[in-house]
Amino acid sequence: MDLGDCPNIHDLALRADYELAAKSKDYFYDIDAMEHLQSFIADCDRKTEVAKRRLKETQEELSEEANSKAEQIHALGEQIGTLMARAEEIATAGEVDESIKMLEEVEALKAKKSQAEIEFRNSMPASSYQQQKLRVCEVCGAYLGIHDNDRRLADHFGGKLHLGFITIREKLDHLKVLVSDRRAQREAQKEEIRQRREMEDADRARGMAASDRSPSRNKNTYDRDADRGGRDRSRDRIRRRSRSPDRHRRKRRYVPTK
Repeated sequence: MDLGDCPNIHDLALRADYELAAKSKDYFYDIDAMEHLQSFIADCDRKTEVAKRRLKETQEELSEEANSKAEQIHALGEQIGTLMARAEEIATAGEVDESIKMLEEVEALKAKKSQAEIEFRNSMPASSYQQQKLRVCEVCGAYLGIHDNDRRLADHFGGKLHLGFITIREKLDHLKVLVSDRRAQREAQKEEIRQRREMEDADRARGMAASDRSPSRNKNTYDRDADRGGRDRSRDRIRRRSRSPDRHRRKRRYVPTK
């Protein structure tokens, strides 16, 4: 399952900055990470269920006894593969004694598995036993066969895909415990931010409406002042004209000499 390159930036310096900033403010990034992992695991589980239904439709139905033995063989095979992968890992790290102890456990499990395979073979016809019985890994969704050898099982249970899904599921369980009480806090913070933005938008809208009305109001005031000034000037001219004949007559009045 290849998801391609991660679109996020993975920088140790940025991580240190985040850890420092998170001490003063909760950014709820762990909740975002949990939701992302939940969607990833849900997709894997959905594909696992589809594969199970497909196997149920295509494989021959086993009896209850044979099915019980098959499940036992699968469980023992998973334990053997996991221990072998772990033994190789710690042997590479230099812990030889611990690796030898694990290999001894592997040999004991192999003996149990051989006995379970004999009982499984005796619980069904020989023709049915020769058919490959598959099952789906509950962790990563890969197909496993009941006749897979120990090397094949070790490669699967010690592979990057299987171990990666184990890490993801463990991390998801850990995050679920951490964020169970903080999800409501994040939602309350989001609601507060949303209300604050709505108030800011409303204030900006009122300010823009007021600025749009002010030029027209100033223009109307200017027009009224201009009309009033024009009327005043007209009245002044009329008054001057009405007074001008008397003034001229006073200037031409005859004064007799003595």
